[in-house]
Amino acid sequence: MAKKGSLIGMVIVFSILLASFVNGQVQPIDIEELKKSAPKVYIDCDWCDIEYIKTEITFVNYVRDRKEARVHVLITIQSTGSGGREYTLTFLGQLDLTGQDDILRYYSNKTDTDDEIRQGLVQMLKVGLMRYVAKAPISRRIAISLMDQVKPTSVIDKWNFWVFSLSARGYFNGQKSIIYNSFSGSIAANRVTPELKIRTSVRAGHYYNRYDIDGERLESTLSTRSFSGLVVKSLGEHWSAGGYLSLTSSSYSNIQSAVNPAPAVEFNLFPYSQSTRRQLRFLYRLNFNSVRYREETIYLKTRENLWSENLTVALELKEKWGTISTALEGAHYFHDFHKYHLDVYAELSLRLYKGLSFEVYGSAARIHDQLSLPKQGASYEDILLMRKQLATSYQYFFSVGLSYTFGSIYSNVVNPRFGSESYYGSIY
Repeated sequence: MAKKGSLIGMVIVFSILLASFVNGQVQPIDIEELKKSAPKVYIDCDWCDIEYIKTEITFVNYVRDRKEARVHVLITIQSTGSGGREYTLTFLGQLDLTGQDDILRYYSNKTDTDDEIRQGLVQMLKVGLMRYVAKAPISRRIAISLMDQVKPTSVIDKWNFWVFSLSARGYFNGQKSIIYNSFSGSIAANRVTPELKIRTSVRAGHYYNRYDIDGERLESTLSTRSFSGLVVKSLGEHWSAGGYLSLTSSSYSNIQSAVNPAPAVEFNLFPYSQSTRRQLRFLYRLNFNSVRYREETIYLKTRENLWSENLTVALELKEKWGTISTALEGAHYFHDFHKYHLDVYAELSLRLYKGLSFEVYGSAARIHDQLSLPKQGASYEDILLMRKQLATSYQYFFSVGLSYTFGSIYSNVVNPRFGSESYYGSIY
């Protein structure tokens, strides 16, 4: 009887342990809850592909104010002896992590593509961030990279994701016979979430040139004012819909005022989640333009209301073999299909062979829609001082280059004495 009671007791204990084990296994882990306690990180790098970093490192929270961050990552560059670059990643602990600092370095070769460089930087960022993530609850779900697929997610924000910026700038340049001054300012309000993107800005500029030549004075004054707005709604991994709104005034373009609302739709052949690596976007816009001109135009108009449409096809690829960025845009007015323009832009950086790279970039445009050209035309001074838009049926620019690097690839030494070669190369 005692043996039977002992056996029953063992069964009960085993059942309790088994139930606890099963409950521990099936209890779901809310990865989003874990991420709320992940370290806040500020990436201090103007040239970095921040969007790529955010999509590749999703186990931290990114902030735009360095004072709000627990970890401030400062990324700087120096040239190496082999023509590559040394990227120094300085991790600075802040708030409760003050004093927990670290420095890591990543070296790129001159022949590395943009994609290879950003992959290397992201890998080094992951390594450096591990010490700060280790004590956070989310570390239980990390094995160098996150075990669960987590997109950059929304967090509680008292500003509701709105970001505002104000800027004002003055530029002054002069000598005995030439003066150039400019003043510009802008106000912007943006809100970006995975579901909705809103961008608005107001800009104004005033530009003044003066030339004193052989006792004669030439003066030029230009002014611009504009408002631009964009709203885009996400419709899955391949579609987006939204619209543009612009208000402009420009003395250069002979526009007193122009109002241009434009609904738009876009299809991306690749999923938007892959946008940091590849995009093939088809963007269609239907435009209404209500415009008043400063001077009577070559078509004897002082104001008009016009409908037009745009189609833009843009391809962007960042792979190990190089980078391709190209776009083709076509537009025409409905009242006269002969009033159109066609623009093409391309930028290619290809690694043809180890050490051998080829670069080309440029653009070209076929222009037949300059409806705002003033009837009076441009004077000799207008042309020299670029005060007015000039009639043309085309424009272009083009650049091509080929480079080959060989020799040692193991020179990671940085010697900053007498400055860098690229700096002095721009002087002498």
